[in-house]
This record gives sequence, structure tokens and C-alpha cells, in this order.
Amino acid sequence: MANDTPDGPAELTPEGPAQARDRPANAGDPAGAGRSPWAPPVAEPAAAQDRGAEPGAGAATSPPVPERAVEPAPDTTGPAAHWANPDPWARYSRPAQAWGNPDQGYGVPQSHPYTTQPYGGGYPVGAPHWQGLATQHIAAAPERRRGGLGGIVAVALTTALVGGLVGGGVGYSLAERSGSGGSSGVLSQPLPEVDPAATPLGPVEAVAQRVLPSVVQLRVEGRGATGEGSGMVLSGDGLILTNNHVVESAADGGAVAAVFQDGRTAPARIVGRDPNSDLAVIRAQGISGLTPVELGNSSSVRVGQQVVAFGSPLGLGGTVTTGIISALDRAVTVGGDSQASEATVLNALQTDAAINPGNSGGPLVDMGGKVIGINSAIATTGAQGGSIGVGFSIPINQAKRIAEQLERTGKATRAVLGVALIDDPQVTGARIQSVVPGGAAQAAGIRPGDVVIRLGDKRVATGLELQAAVRSRAPGEAVQVQLSDRTVEVTLGEAG
Repeated sequence: MANDTPDGPAELTPEGPAQARDRPANAGDPAGAGRSPWAPPVAEPAAAQDRGAEPGAGAATSPPVPERAVEPAPDTTGPAAHWANPDPWARYSRPAQAWGNPDQGYGVPQSHPYTTQPYGGGYPVGAPHWQGLATQHIAAAPERRRGGLGGIVAVALTTALVGGLVGGGVGYSLAERSGSGGSSGVLSQPLPEVDPAATPLGPVEAVAQRVLPSVVQLRVEGRGATGEGSGMVLSGDGLILTNNHVVESAADGGAVAAVFQDGRTAPARIVGRDPNSDLAVIRAQGISGLTPVELGNSSSVRVGQQVVAFGSPLGLGGTVTTGIISALDRAVTVGGDSQASEATVLNALQTDAAINPGNSGGPLVDMGGKVIGINSAIATTGAQGGSIGVGFSIPINQAKRIAEQLERTGKATRAVLGVALIDDPQVTGARIQSVVPGGAAQAAGIRPGDVVIRLGDKRVATGLELQAAVRSRAPGEAVQVQLSDRTVEVTLGEAG
């Protein structure tokens, strides 16, 4: 059962506190001084377009190859050639019943190796089919311990082996082409000189050059463990936005260090954090001259739009990956299975840009270099899983209000509808189990038993989706709520 009363989370009663998470991003003016980091962004020209690479030098003519006897081509006209296997796809077929219960939509194949138990709490009954995957916060890389280099060494050895095999194959091919008499043909041609300054930047290169100076690697110590995450610069004097789950272990006597792209390192203190939204604001001490990020508009994001993700996956600072927006308004529950903090419900942007532990808190930007989301969670195939192309980012419009509150007061509020929900697999929507006396829903005439099918412009298919839709709104905002038999206007309440 979910509930959003002031005594519990606005939309969801977590079944347990959340795990460590990553954070969102915020931006200020390019100069970094003289105006609020929350001021509307100044319009700038679009990023440079990729004009393509210049053609390379042509290859020299190789010595003539002696003619060989031509073998007859195999018979492709006889019946044996065409009908040896009347169904060439038969070996890939799978029984229809393996693809889940047709009553639950497009289910994850029950026999598929990626099918796992849901992560944490959530809505196992009637939930969208993608919730069968584990959802994982991506805050920090694993704690560094003695013996931990074993995994790194194993990866290094594997890489070296693959590299050796590829190198050997290439060497053999070149030797066969050039013969035993030394270099000839292509190998004898001098490489053309390239002036990097004269080479035009591609779109992703231009975004990387613009955003990387504003990306921060965070090193966190606390509760007997160490980890790493990411953040983004909001002001020239060291204000940084990140995920709560990145820094929450340092909230009780721990330490946070910020490592900037220019090589400088500074200790940082927590200004404010909000477990309900998984956001935190910190400030680097004794530093200036930083380059703030620029905030975009997540309301204008489109499915299929190209995006670029920044962060420090597995401790690799300054990493850039690219992909597209895979879905909008994806309701996701993360955490809730430890004593660290509460579960978090996100109304997230879904992306296939590679995101891994340590990316949390880093920016997701559009091709103009403006922040549209904060990388916060990924779906995995298990506890040890990494990126499978299903990542989630907190929309910047949703994060902006909360981050501004954290900067000013150290705390944040959230919107509440004032109802308790119950999953009903017989309906499409969120069924109201009870209404909080004097709350926003009761004032609007919502009654127990009503089914919410839309909040504002967002369709609602489950209780989780209703919670995520309410969380994306601001307290005091008036919104149209469409029920199964009528539409009412609700002024959302406020909870701390």
C-alpha cells in the first residue's frame, strides 16, 4: 500500500530505507558570478555540426597477383541448396508461453536470462513489464580494499590477451600482404600530417569541450567505507549539485573531496540534502574560478533525441558517453531495502547512454551542452550488474526547485495528494484506498474507491505512476486530476 501523507513519503510508503544513490545537476551563468545559478539560461548558438572527416591519402598500387585456377561456383539452383532447411529460423523459435502472461502486456520472457526479482519494494502486482529488472542506484564505486586489485588485474589481463590476439592477426595480415622483403605498398607511404586545430569538431566533441570543465568527481568517506560519485558545478565559487545517495554516508562525520577537471582538489561540506528526491547540494571550500553548467529545459525533451552523459563511472573521472532519450516520464522506485535512507520514486528520463556506478550525480545534457537531467539509477540484471542500456535521470526542471531550496534552507519540500493507494490488477489506473482528512484530495472531492487515470498531462496506469507524477509537481500547484467518471481540480499539499 502506498501513501503520501505528511507522516510518510508523498506518494509512496517505502518498504524500507533507500540505498546509496547519485545526483542531479544545476547550472549558473557562464561567468560564474553576479547572478543566481537558478537564473534562466541565456540563449547561445547551437553546437557545431560535424562536417565529416577529410579523405585520407590513397594507397600505392600493389604488385600484380598471379592468376589462379577458378573453381566452379557451388550449385545454388537445385532443390537441395534452397530447401535443405525449410524453416531457417526454426532454431531461434521459442514457445509462445515463454513470453509471459498475455494479460500483463508485453512481459519479459520468463525463461530469459535477464529476468530477476524486483529491486526493493515497489508494485510487483500490475506493474509495468520493465520493472521485472532490478533497479539500482549508481552512486559510488566499490570500496577499495586489499585484494580489490584482483578484479582490475583480471580485466587488464583479459584486455591484454584480446589485444595480443588482435595485434597478432593484424601483423600476420600485413606481413602476408607486404611479403618477406620488408615494407612495401601501403606501409611505405608516409602518413599525412594533421593539424588538430584545423580539424572541425563533431557534435559530441563540441558538447564534451563545453561541459567537461563543469563536471566534478566526488570521493566520499563515511560509515566505514569509501566510494566515488559525480557532480556538476553550479557557481564559480564552488556550489555543486549531486545525488543524495552519493554523499549521504558522509553526513554523520564523514568527508567529501571534490576533484575538478583542471586537477584541483578541495574538501567539500554538505549544504543540504533531500532523500525523498535523491538530491544534495554541497560546496567546495576555498576554491574559485570554476565554470558552471548551464541548465536546459527537460519539458522540451523528445524521445529519440541525442544526449550525452558525463561522470566518473568506476572512478574513471571525466568519462563521456552518448545515446538517446529512450522514454519520458518513466516511473521508477529505487532503494528501500536498507537502513540508509528512504525509498525514492522518480519520474525519470530513460536513456541508453552508458551509465555505471560512479556516474550518479553527473549531468545528462542535450546537444547544445545544456543540462536536462541528473544521472541517478540504472536497471541491471542482478546485484553485480552494470549498464545494460537502461539508465534513469532526474529531469532538471524537477530538480531545479528542490536544489534551490537546499541551497537556501538546507531542506526541501515535496507535493502531496493526500491519499493512500492500493494496487488493483482489474483496473488501469491508481485506485484510491483512503483519503487524508483535510488533505488536498478530500478538498477536491476525491473519494475512496475512485480510480485516477490522468494527472495533468500524464496518463496514470499504476499507483507508482501516480506517485511519480505528483512528485514531479510543486507544492501548492493546481492540477487537473481525471478520474474514471469525472475530472476535478486539486491544489497539491506540501510535506517536508
